Amino acid sequence: MNQLRRFFLIVNYQTLIISGLAVASTALCINYDFKAEFPLTLVATAIIFPIVFSIGGAYKRREAALREYAAIKGYLRSIYFVARDWLAQPKPQNVTKMNNIIRDLFLNMRSMFTSPVNELVKNEEKIYDNFSDISLYIKHELRDEGLSAGECSRTNQYLQKMMVSFESIKHIYQYRTPKTLRAFSSLFIKIMPIIYGPYFAFQAENMSWSLQYVIPVLLTMILVSLDNIQKHLENPFDQVGEDDIQFNVEKFMDRLNHKSEDDD
Repeated sequence: MNQLRRFFLIVNYQTLIISGLAVASTALCINYDFKAEFPLTLVATAIIFPIVFSIGGAYKRREAALREYAAIKGYLRSIYFVARDWLAQPKPQNVTKMNNIIRDLFLNMRSMFTSPVNELVKNEEKIYDNFSDISLYIKHELRDEGLSAGECSRTNQYLQKMMVSFESIKHIYQYRTPKTLRAFSSLFIKIMPIIYGPYFAFQAENMSWSLQYVIPVLLTMILVSLDNIQKHLENPFDQVGEDDIQFNVEKFMDRLNHKSEDDD
């Protein structure tokens, strides 16, 4: 089932529509003997190169987002360990408070990055409220409870680096690969299989009638599939594609709490 679902993510209704138009164009050209040998370099120049460039850019953005997301998780876990382990006698309620702040932050991050970009300002305010809670926690629950100034400063550096990582992810979420390049390749993906009807008719001269429409269908499937792959990689947070970044808050918190229980 997973393989079938992945297949239909890249082969969809757009593939069927454009394939149908390409086949219709080829049939008309064969019927009216309208044939020409077009160079396939046009396909490579107008479609393959731009779409592969966009896929490469989108993949790099996803990898950068994963790297910064991992950094945020590491800094949060470090701050939690400070709250739990660095004080001589940490108060259980303070450790629980840090646990709740981390959970709220992750839930708000998941909500923000899986919501439309036009809700960015509202969701971002919640994230920075959580950062403020961590900052106040360092001031009151850590420093006032006996954590040394140097250790508090180091903990605050974790917070600072975490906010930088968050801003990096936010910009990946907010900005996409060049829109004009994607529009250019998308336009030619839709019209090129139709325009190439005379070429497909020319190639059909050396084929049996059952294979005359294989080339236009295959070319369309390849081009549209590449375009769909690029679209799924373009936004690694929308939870639609197979390669999206998963914000598994519950799993992270369970591991955090499980470690705490083992230490008790």
